[in-house]
Formats: sequence, C-alpha cells, structure tokens
Amino acid sequence: MSKSYEDEIKKLTKTQYNVTMKNGTEPPFQNEYHDEFREGIYVDIVSKEVLFSSNDKFDAGCGWPSFTAPVNKDLIVEKKDHSHFMTRTEVRSKNPNIHLGHVFDDGPNGQPRYCINSASLAFIPKEDMKKAGYEEYLSLFKK
Repeated sequence: MSKSYEDEIKKLTKTQYNVTMKNGTEPPFQNEYHDEFREGIYVDIVSKEVLFSSNDKFDAGCGWPSFTAPVNKDLIVEKKDHSHFMTRTEVRSKNPNIHLGHVFDDGPNGQPRYCINSASLAFIPKEDMKKAGYEEYLSLFKK
C-alpha cells in the first residue's frame, strides 16, 4: 500500500478499519448512509476515488446503502467470496483494495444491487462537491 493510503488508514475509526481492512460488516440500519438520499457522490474512504452516485442509490430495505451501478466500474473489483458458508460476490475498491461490500443480482428492474458498507465510504453532498475537489462530477446531476 502506498504511503498516502497508509496515512489515510491511520485515520480510520475502529469500525471503518474492521470493515475495510478485515472484510467486516457493519450492523444493518445502524450505519451512516443507509438512509441518506440527498444528491451527491460516495467516495472510497481511503483513496477518495468516486465510487457511487446518489443517482444510482435506492432503498433495498436491507439496512445498508444499495446502488445499481458504480460511477466507474474500472475502480471496482468483484471476486468470489466463500465465507460464512455461502457463495457471494465481494466488492472491493481497485486501489487501495479495501472491502466495500457485496453485489447481488436482485436489484430493481433486473439490475445489480451493490450492497455497500457505509464504513467504507464518505458522502460528499452535491452542494459541497466543487469545494471538495469533485467539480467534474457535478455533470452527473445535470437534468
């Protein structure tokens, strides 16, 4: 892991570290973004890369933030996960390879459901995106 990632990892809370570095899962309905529906983007808590948009977020009723697609599929890695006596597809960020959650095939209208831990994300509201350096992503919200 690069030095910049190591510095960001040192800033993680205990829950964020457990989820991102130890493949943990936060409790359903007891996490920061499961019921966040303002316009904005969700970035990797470590790399700050844009992963998801509120345009693709929906209420799956599962207690975790759920999205139909990542903003840039090249920033996401999917791999088979055989933990907990089941087979699932784990979702990780490409760099720095942190655990995000899992993807399932039961999203709306036949789309995927990316079930992502809030602890692996930071939310940037639309009104703060320019100030936070994400101005280029404001085009996601033009109607």
